[in-house]
Amino acid sequence: MIRKTHGKRTWFAAAVLAAGSLLATSLPAHAETGVTSNSIKLGITLPLTGAASPGYSKIGNAMDAYFKYVNDNGGVYGRKITLVQKDDQYSPQLSIAKTNELILKDKVFALVGPLGTANFTAVHKSVGLPRRKVPALFLNTGFSGFANKKKFPTSFTILPSYAMEAKIVSQFLKENFAGKKLGLVYQNDEFGIDALGAFKDAGVKFDVSIPYTSGTQSAATAQTWVSQLASGGAQVVVFFGVTSATAPLLAVAAAAKYAPQWILGSVGSDPLTLQVLGVPVAVLNGALTPAGNPSPNDLTDEYVKQFQEINDKYNKAAFDDYVLQGMNLGLMTVQALRAAGPRLTRRGLIKAIENKGSTFASVAYSPLGYSRTSNVGHTGYYMAVMGPTGDRKPYGGKVTLYTTDSGKGPVVKSDFKRPAMPAKGLPNNS
Repeated sequence: MIRKTHGKRTWFAAAVLAAGSLLATSLPAHAETGVTSNSIKLGITLPLTGAASPGYSKIGNAMDAYFKYVNDNGGVYGRKITLVQKDDQYSPQLSIAKTNELILKDKVFALVGPLGTANFTAVHKSVGLPRRKVPALFLNTGFSGFANKKKFPTSFTILPSYAMEAKIVSQFLKENFAGKKLGLVYQNDEFGIDALGAFKDAGVKFDVSIPYTSGTQSAATAQTWVSQLASGGAQVVVFFGVTSATAPLLAVAAAAKYAPQWILGSVGSDPLTLQVLGVPVAVLNGALTPAGNPSPNDLTDEYVKQFQEINDKYNKAAFDDYVLQGMNLGLMTVQALRAAGPRLTRRGLIKAIENKGSTFASVAYSPLGYSRTSNVGHTGYYMAVMGPTGDRKPYGGKVTLYTTDSGKGPVVKSDFKRPAMPAKGLPNNS
């Protein structure tokens, strides 16, 4: 009897295992939130309206255009990508509300390209992305604090940090403008303060330093900034703010015939957007800026050429830095989704970026820092100068790439060569 019972139990156990194996192989493809057998739903919050919307409002549509291109070419393992955009007007409180909508109502698989330092800080604290295990890919902010992988385990940056940017600008100031009176205008939140700390650590002292509160930028406030800069004798002015603040600063300065050497931070220096906002192209001539990407007008660049072709068919927007960034976010996202494999899960997506993200193709010139211990994206800039048409070229005639970290590490010249653009702009599994 004992043997017979044992035999029955063995048969029963085998049957259970077989059934479990069948269940595992026949689970519906939509077992993960936001994923079905033929679709992947992603979400982004950004200022589609409001003071900060110029330029930024174009990023989501550009990303969506790239996704439509991929969808028309087979999607990601047969799944088509849908992007849900929410307008947060660059308000942290609205960003919290809209992110909750994306997760709870729209049930997105992941966030992609959420924009704004203060916004994402508020979202992370209030929405609880790690607790909900929601991936937040390729944050559109350079705040160095987001590189804390222990605190932000499901988030990945893409831009070099503002601290990296300030360290590289500091090196450039020392090499090219020693002895000049320096001015600084910066957004007085994590964005500008991140840069401020790096300038201080680098030993750069500003003769005039002007903080401003996000959302207060206008022609009237710019009058005050220009008055303080001019009376302080600032010969070189560094600006760390959004494009909607850069524009009144340059316009008011031009009207007052105040013409220092401008060094415009990467966030607020898109020449096409500045011209749309009323800055005369002549004012941009000679302005310097740290740049991560090639010029959006450089059709000799394989990334720019491919993205322009996609934009012409699927987006039809004026092609500028914001459209270029949105397209590149799309390219990075598709590579991450493909790297995660056909059985797509949130955990698998995070692991895929940790394991393979440093090898992803990207339009930017600097290396990607993703690893199992790092959620840091690009790590460097080159200095560029704007010409008489507002287009930017590498300072000195060729790209001299500088890389660094957000801490005490040195600023070094790099000979890194970015990966080639995937054939026809469509990533594969190789």
